[in-house]
Amino acid sequence: MAENIKLEDIIKEENKVFIKTPLLTDNELSYCPGCGHGVAHRITMEVIEEMGIMEDTIGIAPVGCSVLAYEFMNIDMQQAAHGRAPAVATGLKRVYPNKYVFTYQGDGDLAAIGTAETIHACNRGENITIIFINNGIYGMTGGQMAPTTLPGMKTSTSPYGRTQELAGHPLKMTEIVATLPGVRFVARHAVDTPARVRKAKKAIRKAFENQNDNKGVSFIEIVSNCNSGWKMTPRKSNEWMVENMFPYYPLGVLKDE
Repeated sequence: MAENIKLEDIIKEENKVFIKTPLLTDNELSYCPGCGHGVAHRITMEVIEEMGIMEDTIGIAPVGCSVLAYEFMNIDMQQAAHGRAPAVATGLKRVYPNKYVFTYQGDGDLAAIGTAETIHACNRGENITIIFINNGIYGMTGGQMAPTTLPGMKTSTSPYGRTQELAGHPLKMTEIVATLPGVRFVARHAVDTPARVRKAKKAIRKAFENQNDNKGVSFIEIVSNCNSGWKMTPRKSNEWMVENMFPYYPLGVLKDE
């Protein structure tokens, strides 16, 4: 058997710097090339694997670009109606208090149709993790204006740019939930560079650890790009995100009790 081992195979194994977590399936991602969803999926599943809680975790995917998250996350998953993921998470956590329960939601889902579910779950201090992907647009349905769309930002339903007079100010959900006493940990990160990916992963791990300590809601926002909805190349969309999204949605820890 040893005679069949090739030197180049040994060198490749020794030089290997990355191995895909088995908690990601081999299904082809449905996200547009360059989108941050794939990275967010990966670091979430890596955290679950590293904590050894694969058999005790339940993820909830609502409607939006992440509607098929259960095709990519190799753990127990539950589908929720549009915007209702925090309500479903509440029920699951109360029935299975020893499980780790998280929602994975976009800004159209969490900050528009699901605003009430988000606010009330946070206000009750449900012992869950909420992962919120904010790309400032409705990505799945055609690039319409979202509650998080920036002032002046052009979308398919605001072709001349969002105006305060017609649409009000962008909704900063992370700042809003940080004011609620039931929320114990709130952070905003991004996944466009290796350094930011590491920070986002660290925050997600802390969120799951908080569940183990029964600390209430942990809310992690990930500011991401939508190169298709923004009508840009992936590289240009990341540059635009840094120049425009980050000043309005500054990265960092907002609350840690």
